[in-house]
Amino acid sequence: MPTLSAALRAEYQQLFDTCQINPDNASVVDKLANQIMGSQARYSSVADPMGVPWYVVGVIHAMEAGLDFKCHLHNGDPLTRRTVNVPAGRPKTGQPPFSWEDSATDALTLDRYPQWTDWSIPGILFKWESYNGWGYRTYHPEVKSPYLWASTNQYKCGKYVKDGIWSPTAVSKQIGAAALLRRLAEKGAVDAASHTNEPKLADAVAAPGAALRYNPKVVAPGGIALQHFLNQFPGIFLREDGKLGELTSSAYKQVFGHYLQGDPRAA
Repeated sequence: MPTLSAALRAEYQQLFDTCQINPDNASVVDKLANQIMGSQARYSSVADPMGVPWYVVGVIHAMEAGLDFKCHLHNGDPLTRRTVNVPAGRPKTGQPPFSWEDSATDALTLDRYPQWTDWSIPGILFKWESYNGWGYRTYHPEVKSPYLWASTNQYKCGKYVKDGIWSPTAVSKQIGAAALLRRLAEKGAVDAASHTNEPKLADAVAAPGAALRYNPKVVAPGGIALQHFLNQFPGIFLREDGKLGELTSSAYKQVFGHYLQGDPRAA
């Protein structure tokens, strides 16, 4: 089993910082991210006592159970009985039907989430890849794990179609965990303090009289370039859609000291 070395940490961070959600998957990713955010209170009720970020639990729920609260967090088996698929026979205590909260607590405890303390972006991605297994990294390092990177520019094809059966041409149809985390970060739901890329000052407009103006409804000329530039600063994750709304204006203020022109908060 790999360890979270400095090299692996840098790899995860670079992949996440340059991750772009495939346009064909964007609407599905957005829908799932909104569902996860809508259930924040329920995820927090399980995550907070363990010291786990709520969105980590939310993404696991999407990956393992399709966000269905009638299913075990372990693997998506129904809560009406103990799990049948791996890990089988969980939870070991209590009697079915299980509450989602009790089952989720068991799943996270089984995978030692309460003992994990590195909730940086690389730490989260390492924990998720560990949960799904190291087969890609060990036997097919040319393919980034689709469990993390499917539906993004970091993954094209290649997957295990069954346990131990590899296809170099098969394409994962699942939305990857990193895609969901990236979209949640773009929506401001993720504590992204670990984002440490040093920005390269380039073609960004910094003057108070800049032509770029606050307008969340239309795609501004140069808006995508500005968002891409701002995304290079620590703690900033913007959806690069060219619409200069509240999140972009807040990021602009973080970098340049003032909101975009036209932002009501600038008055």
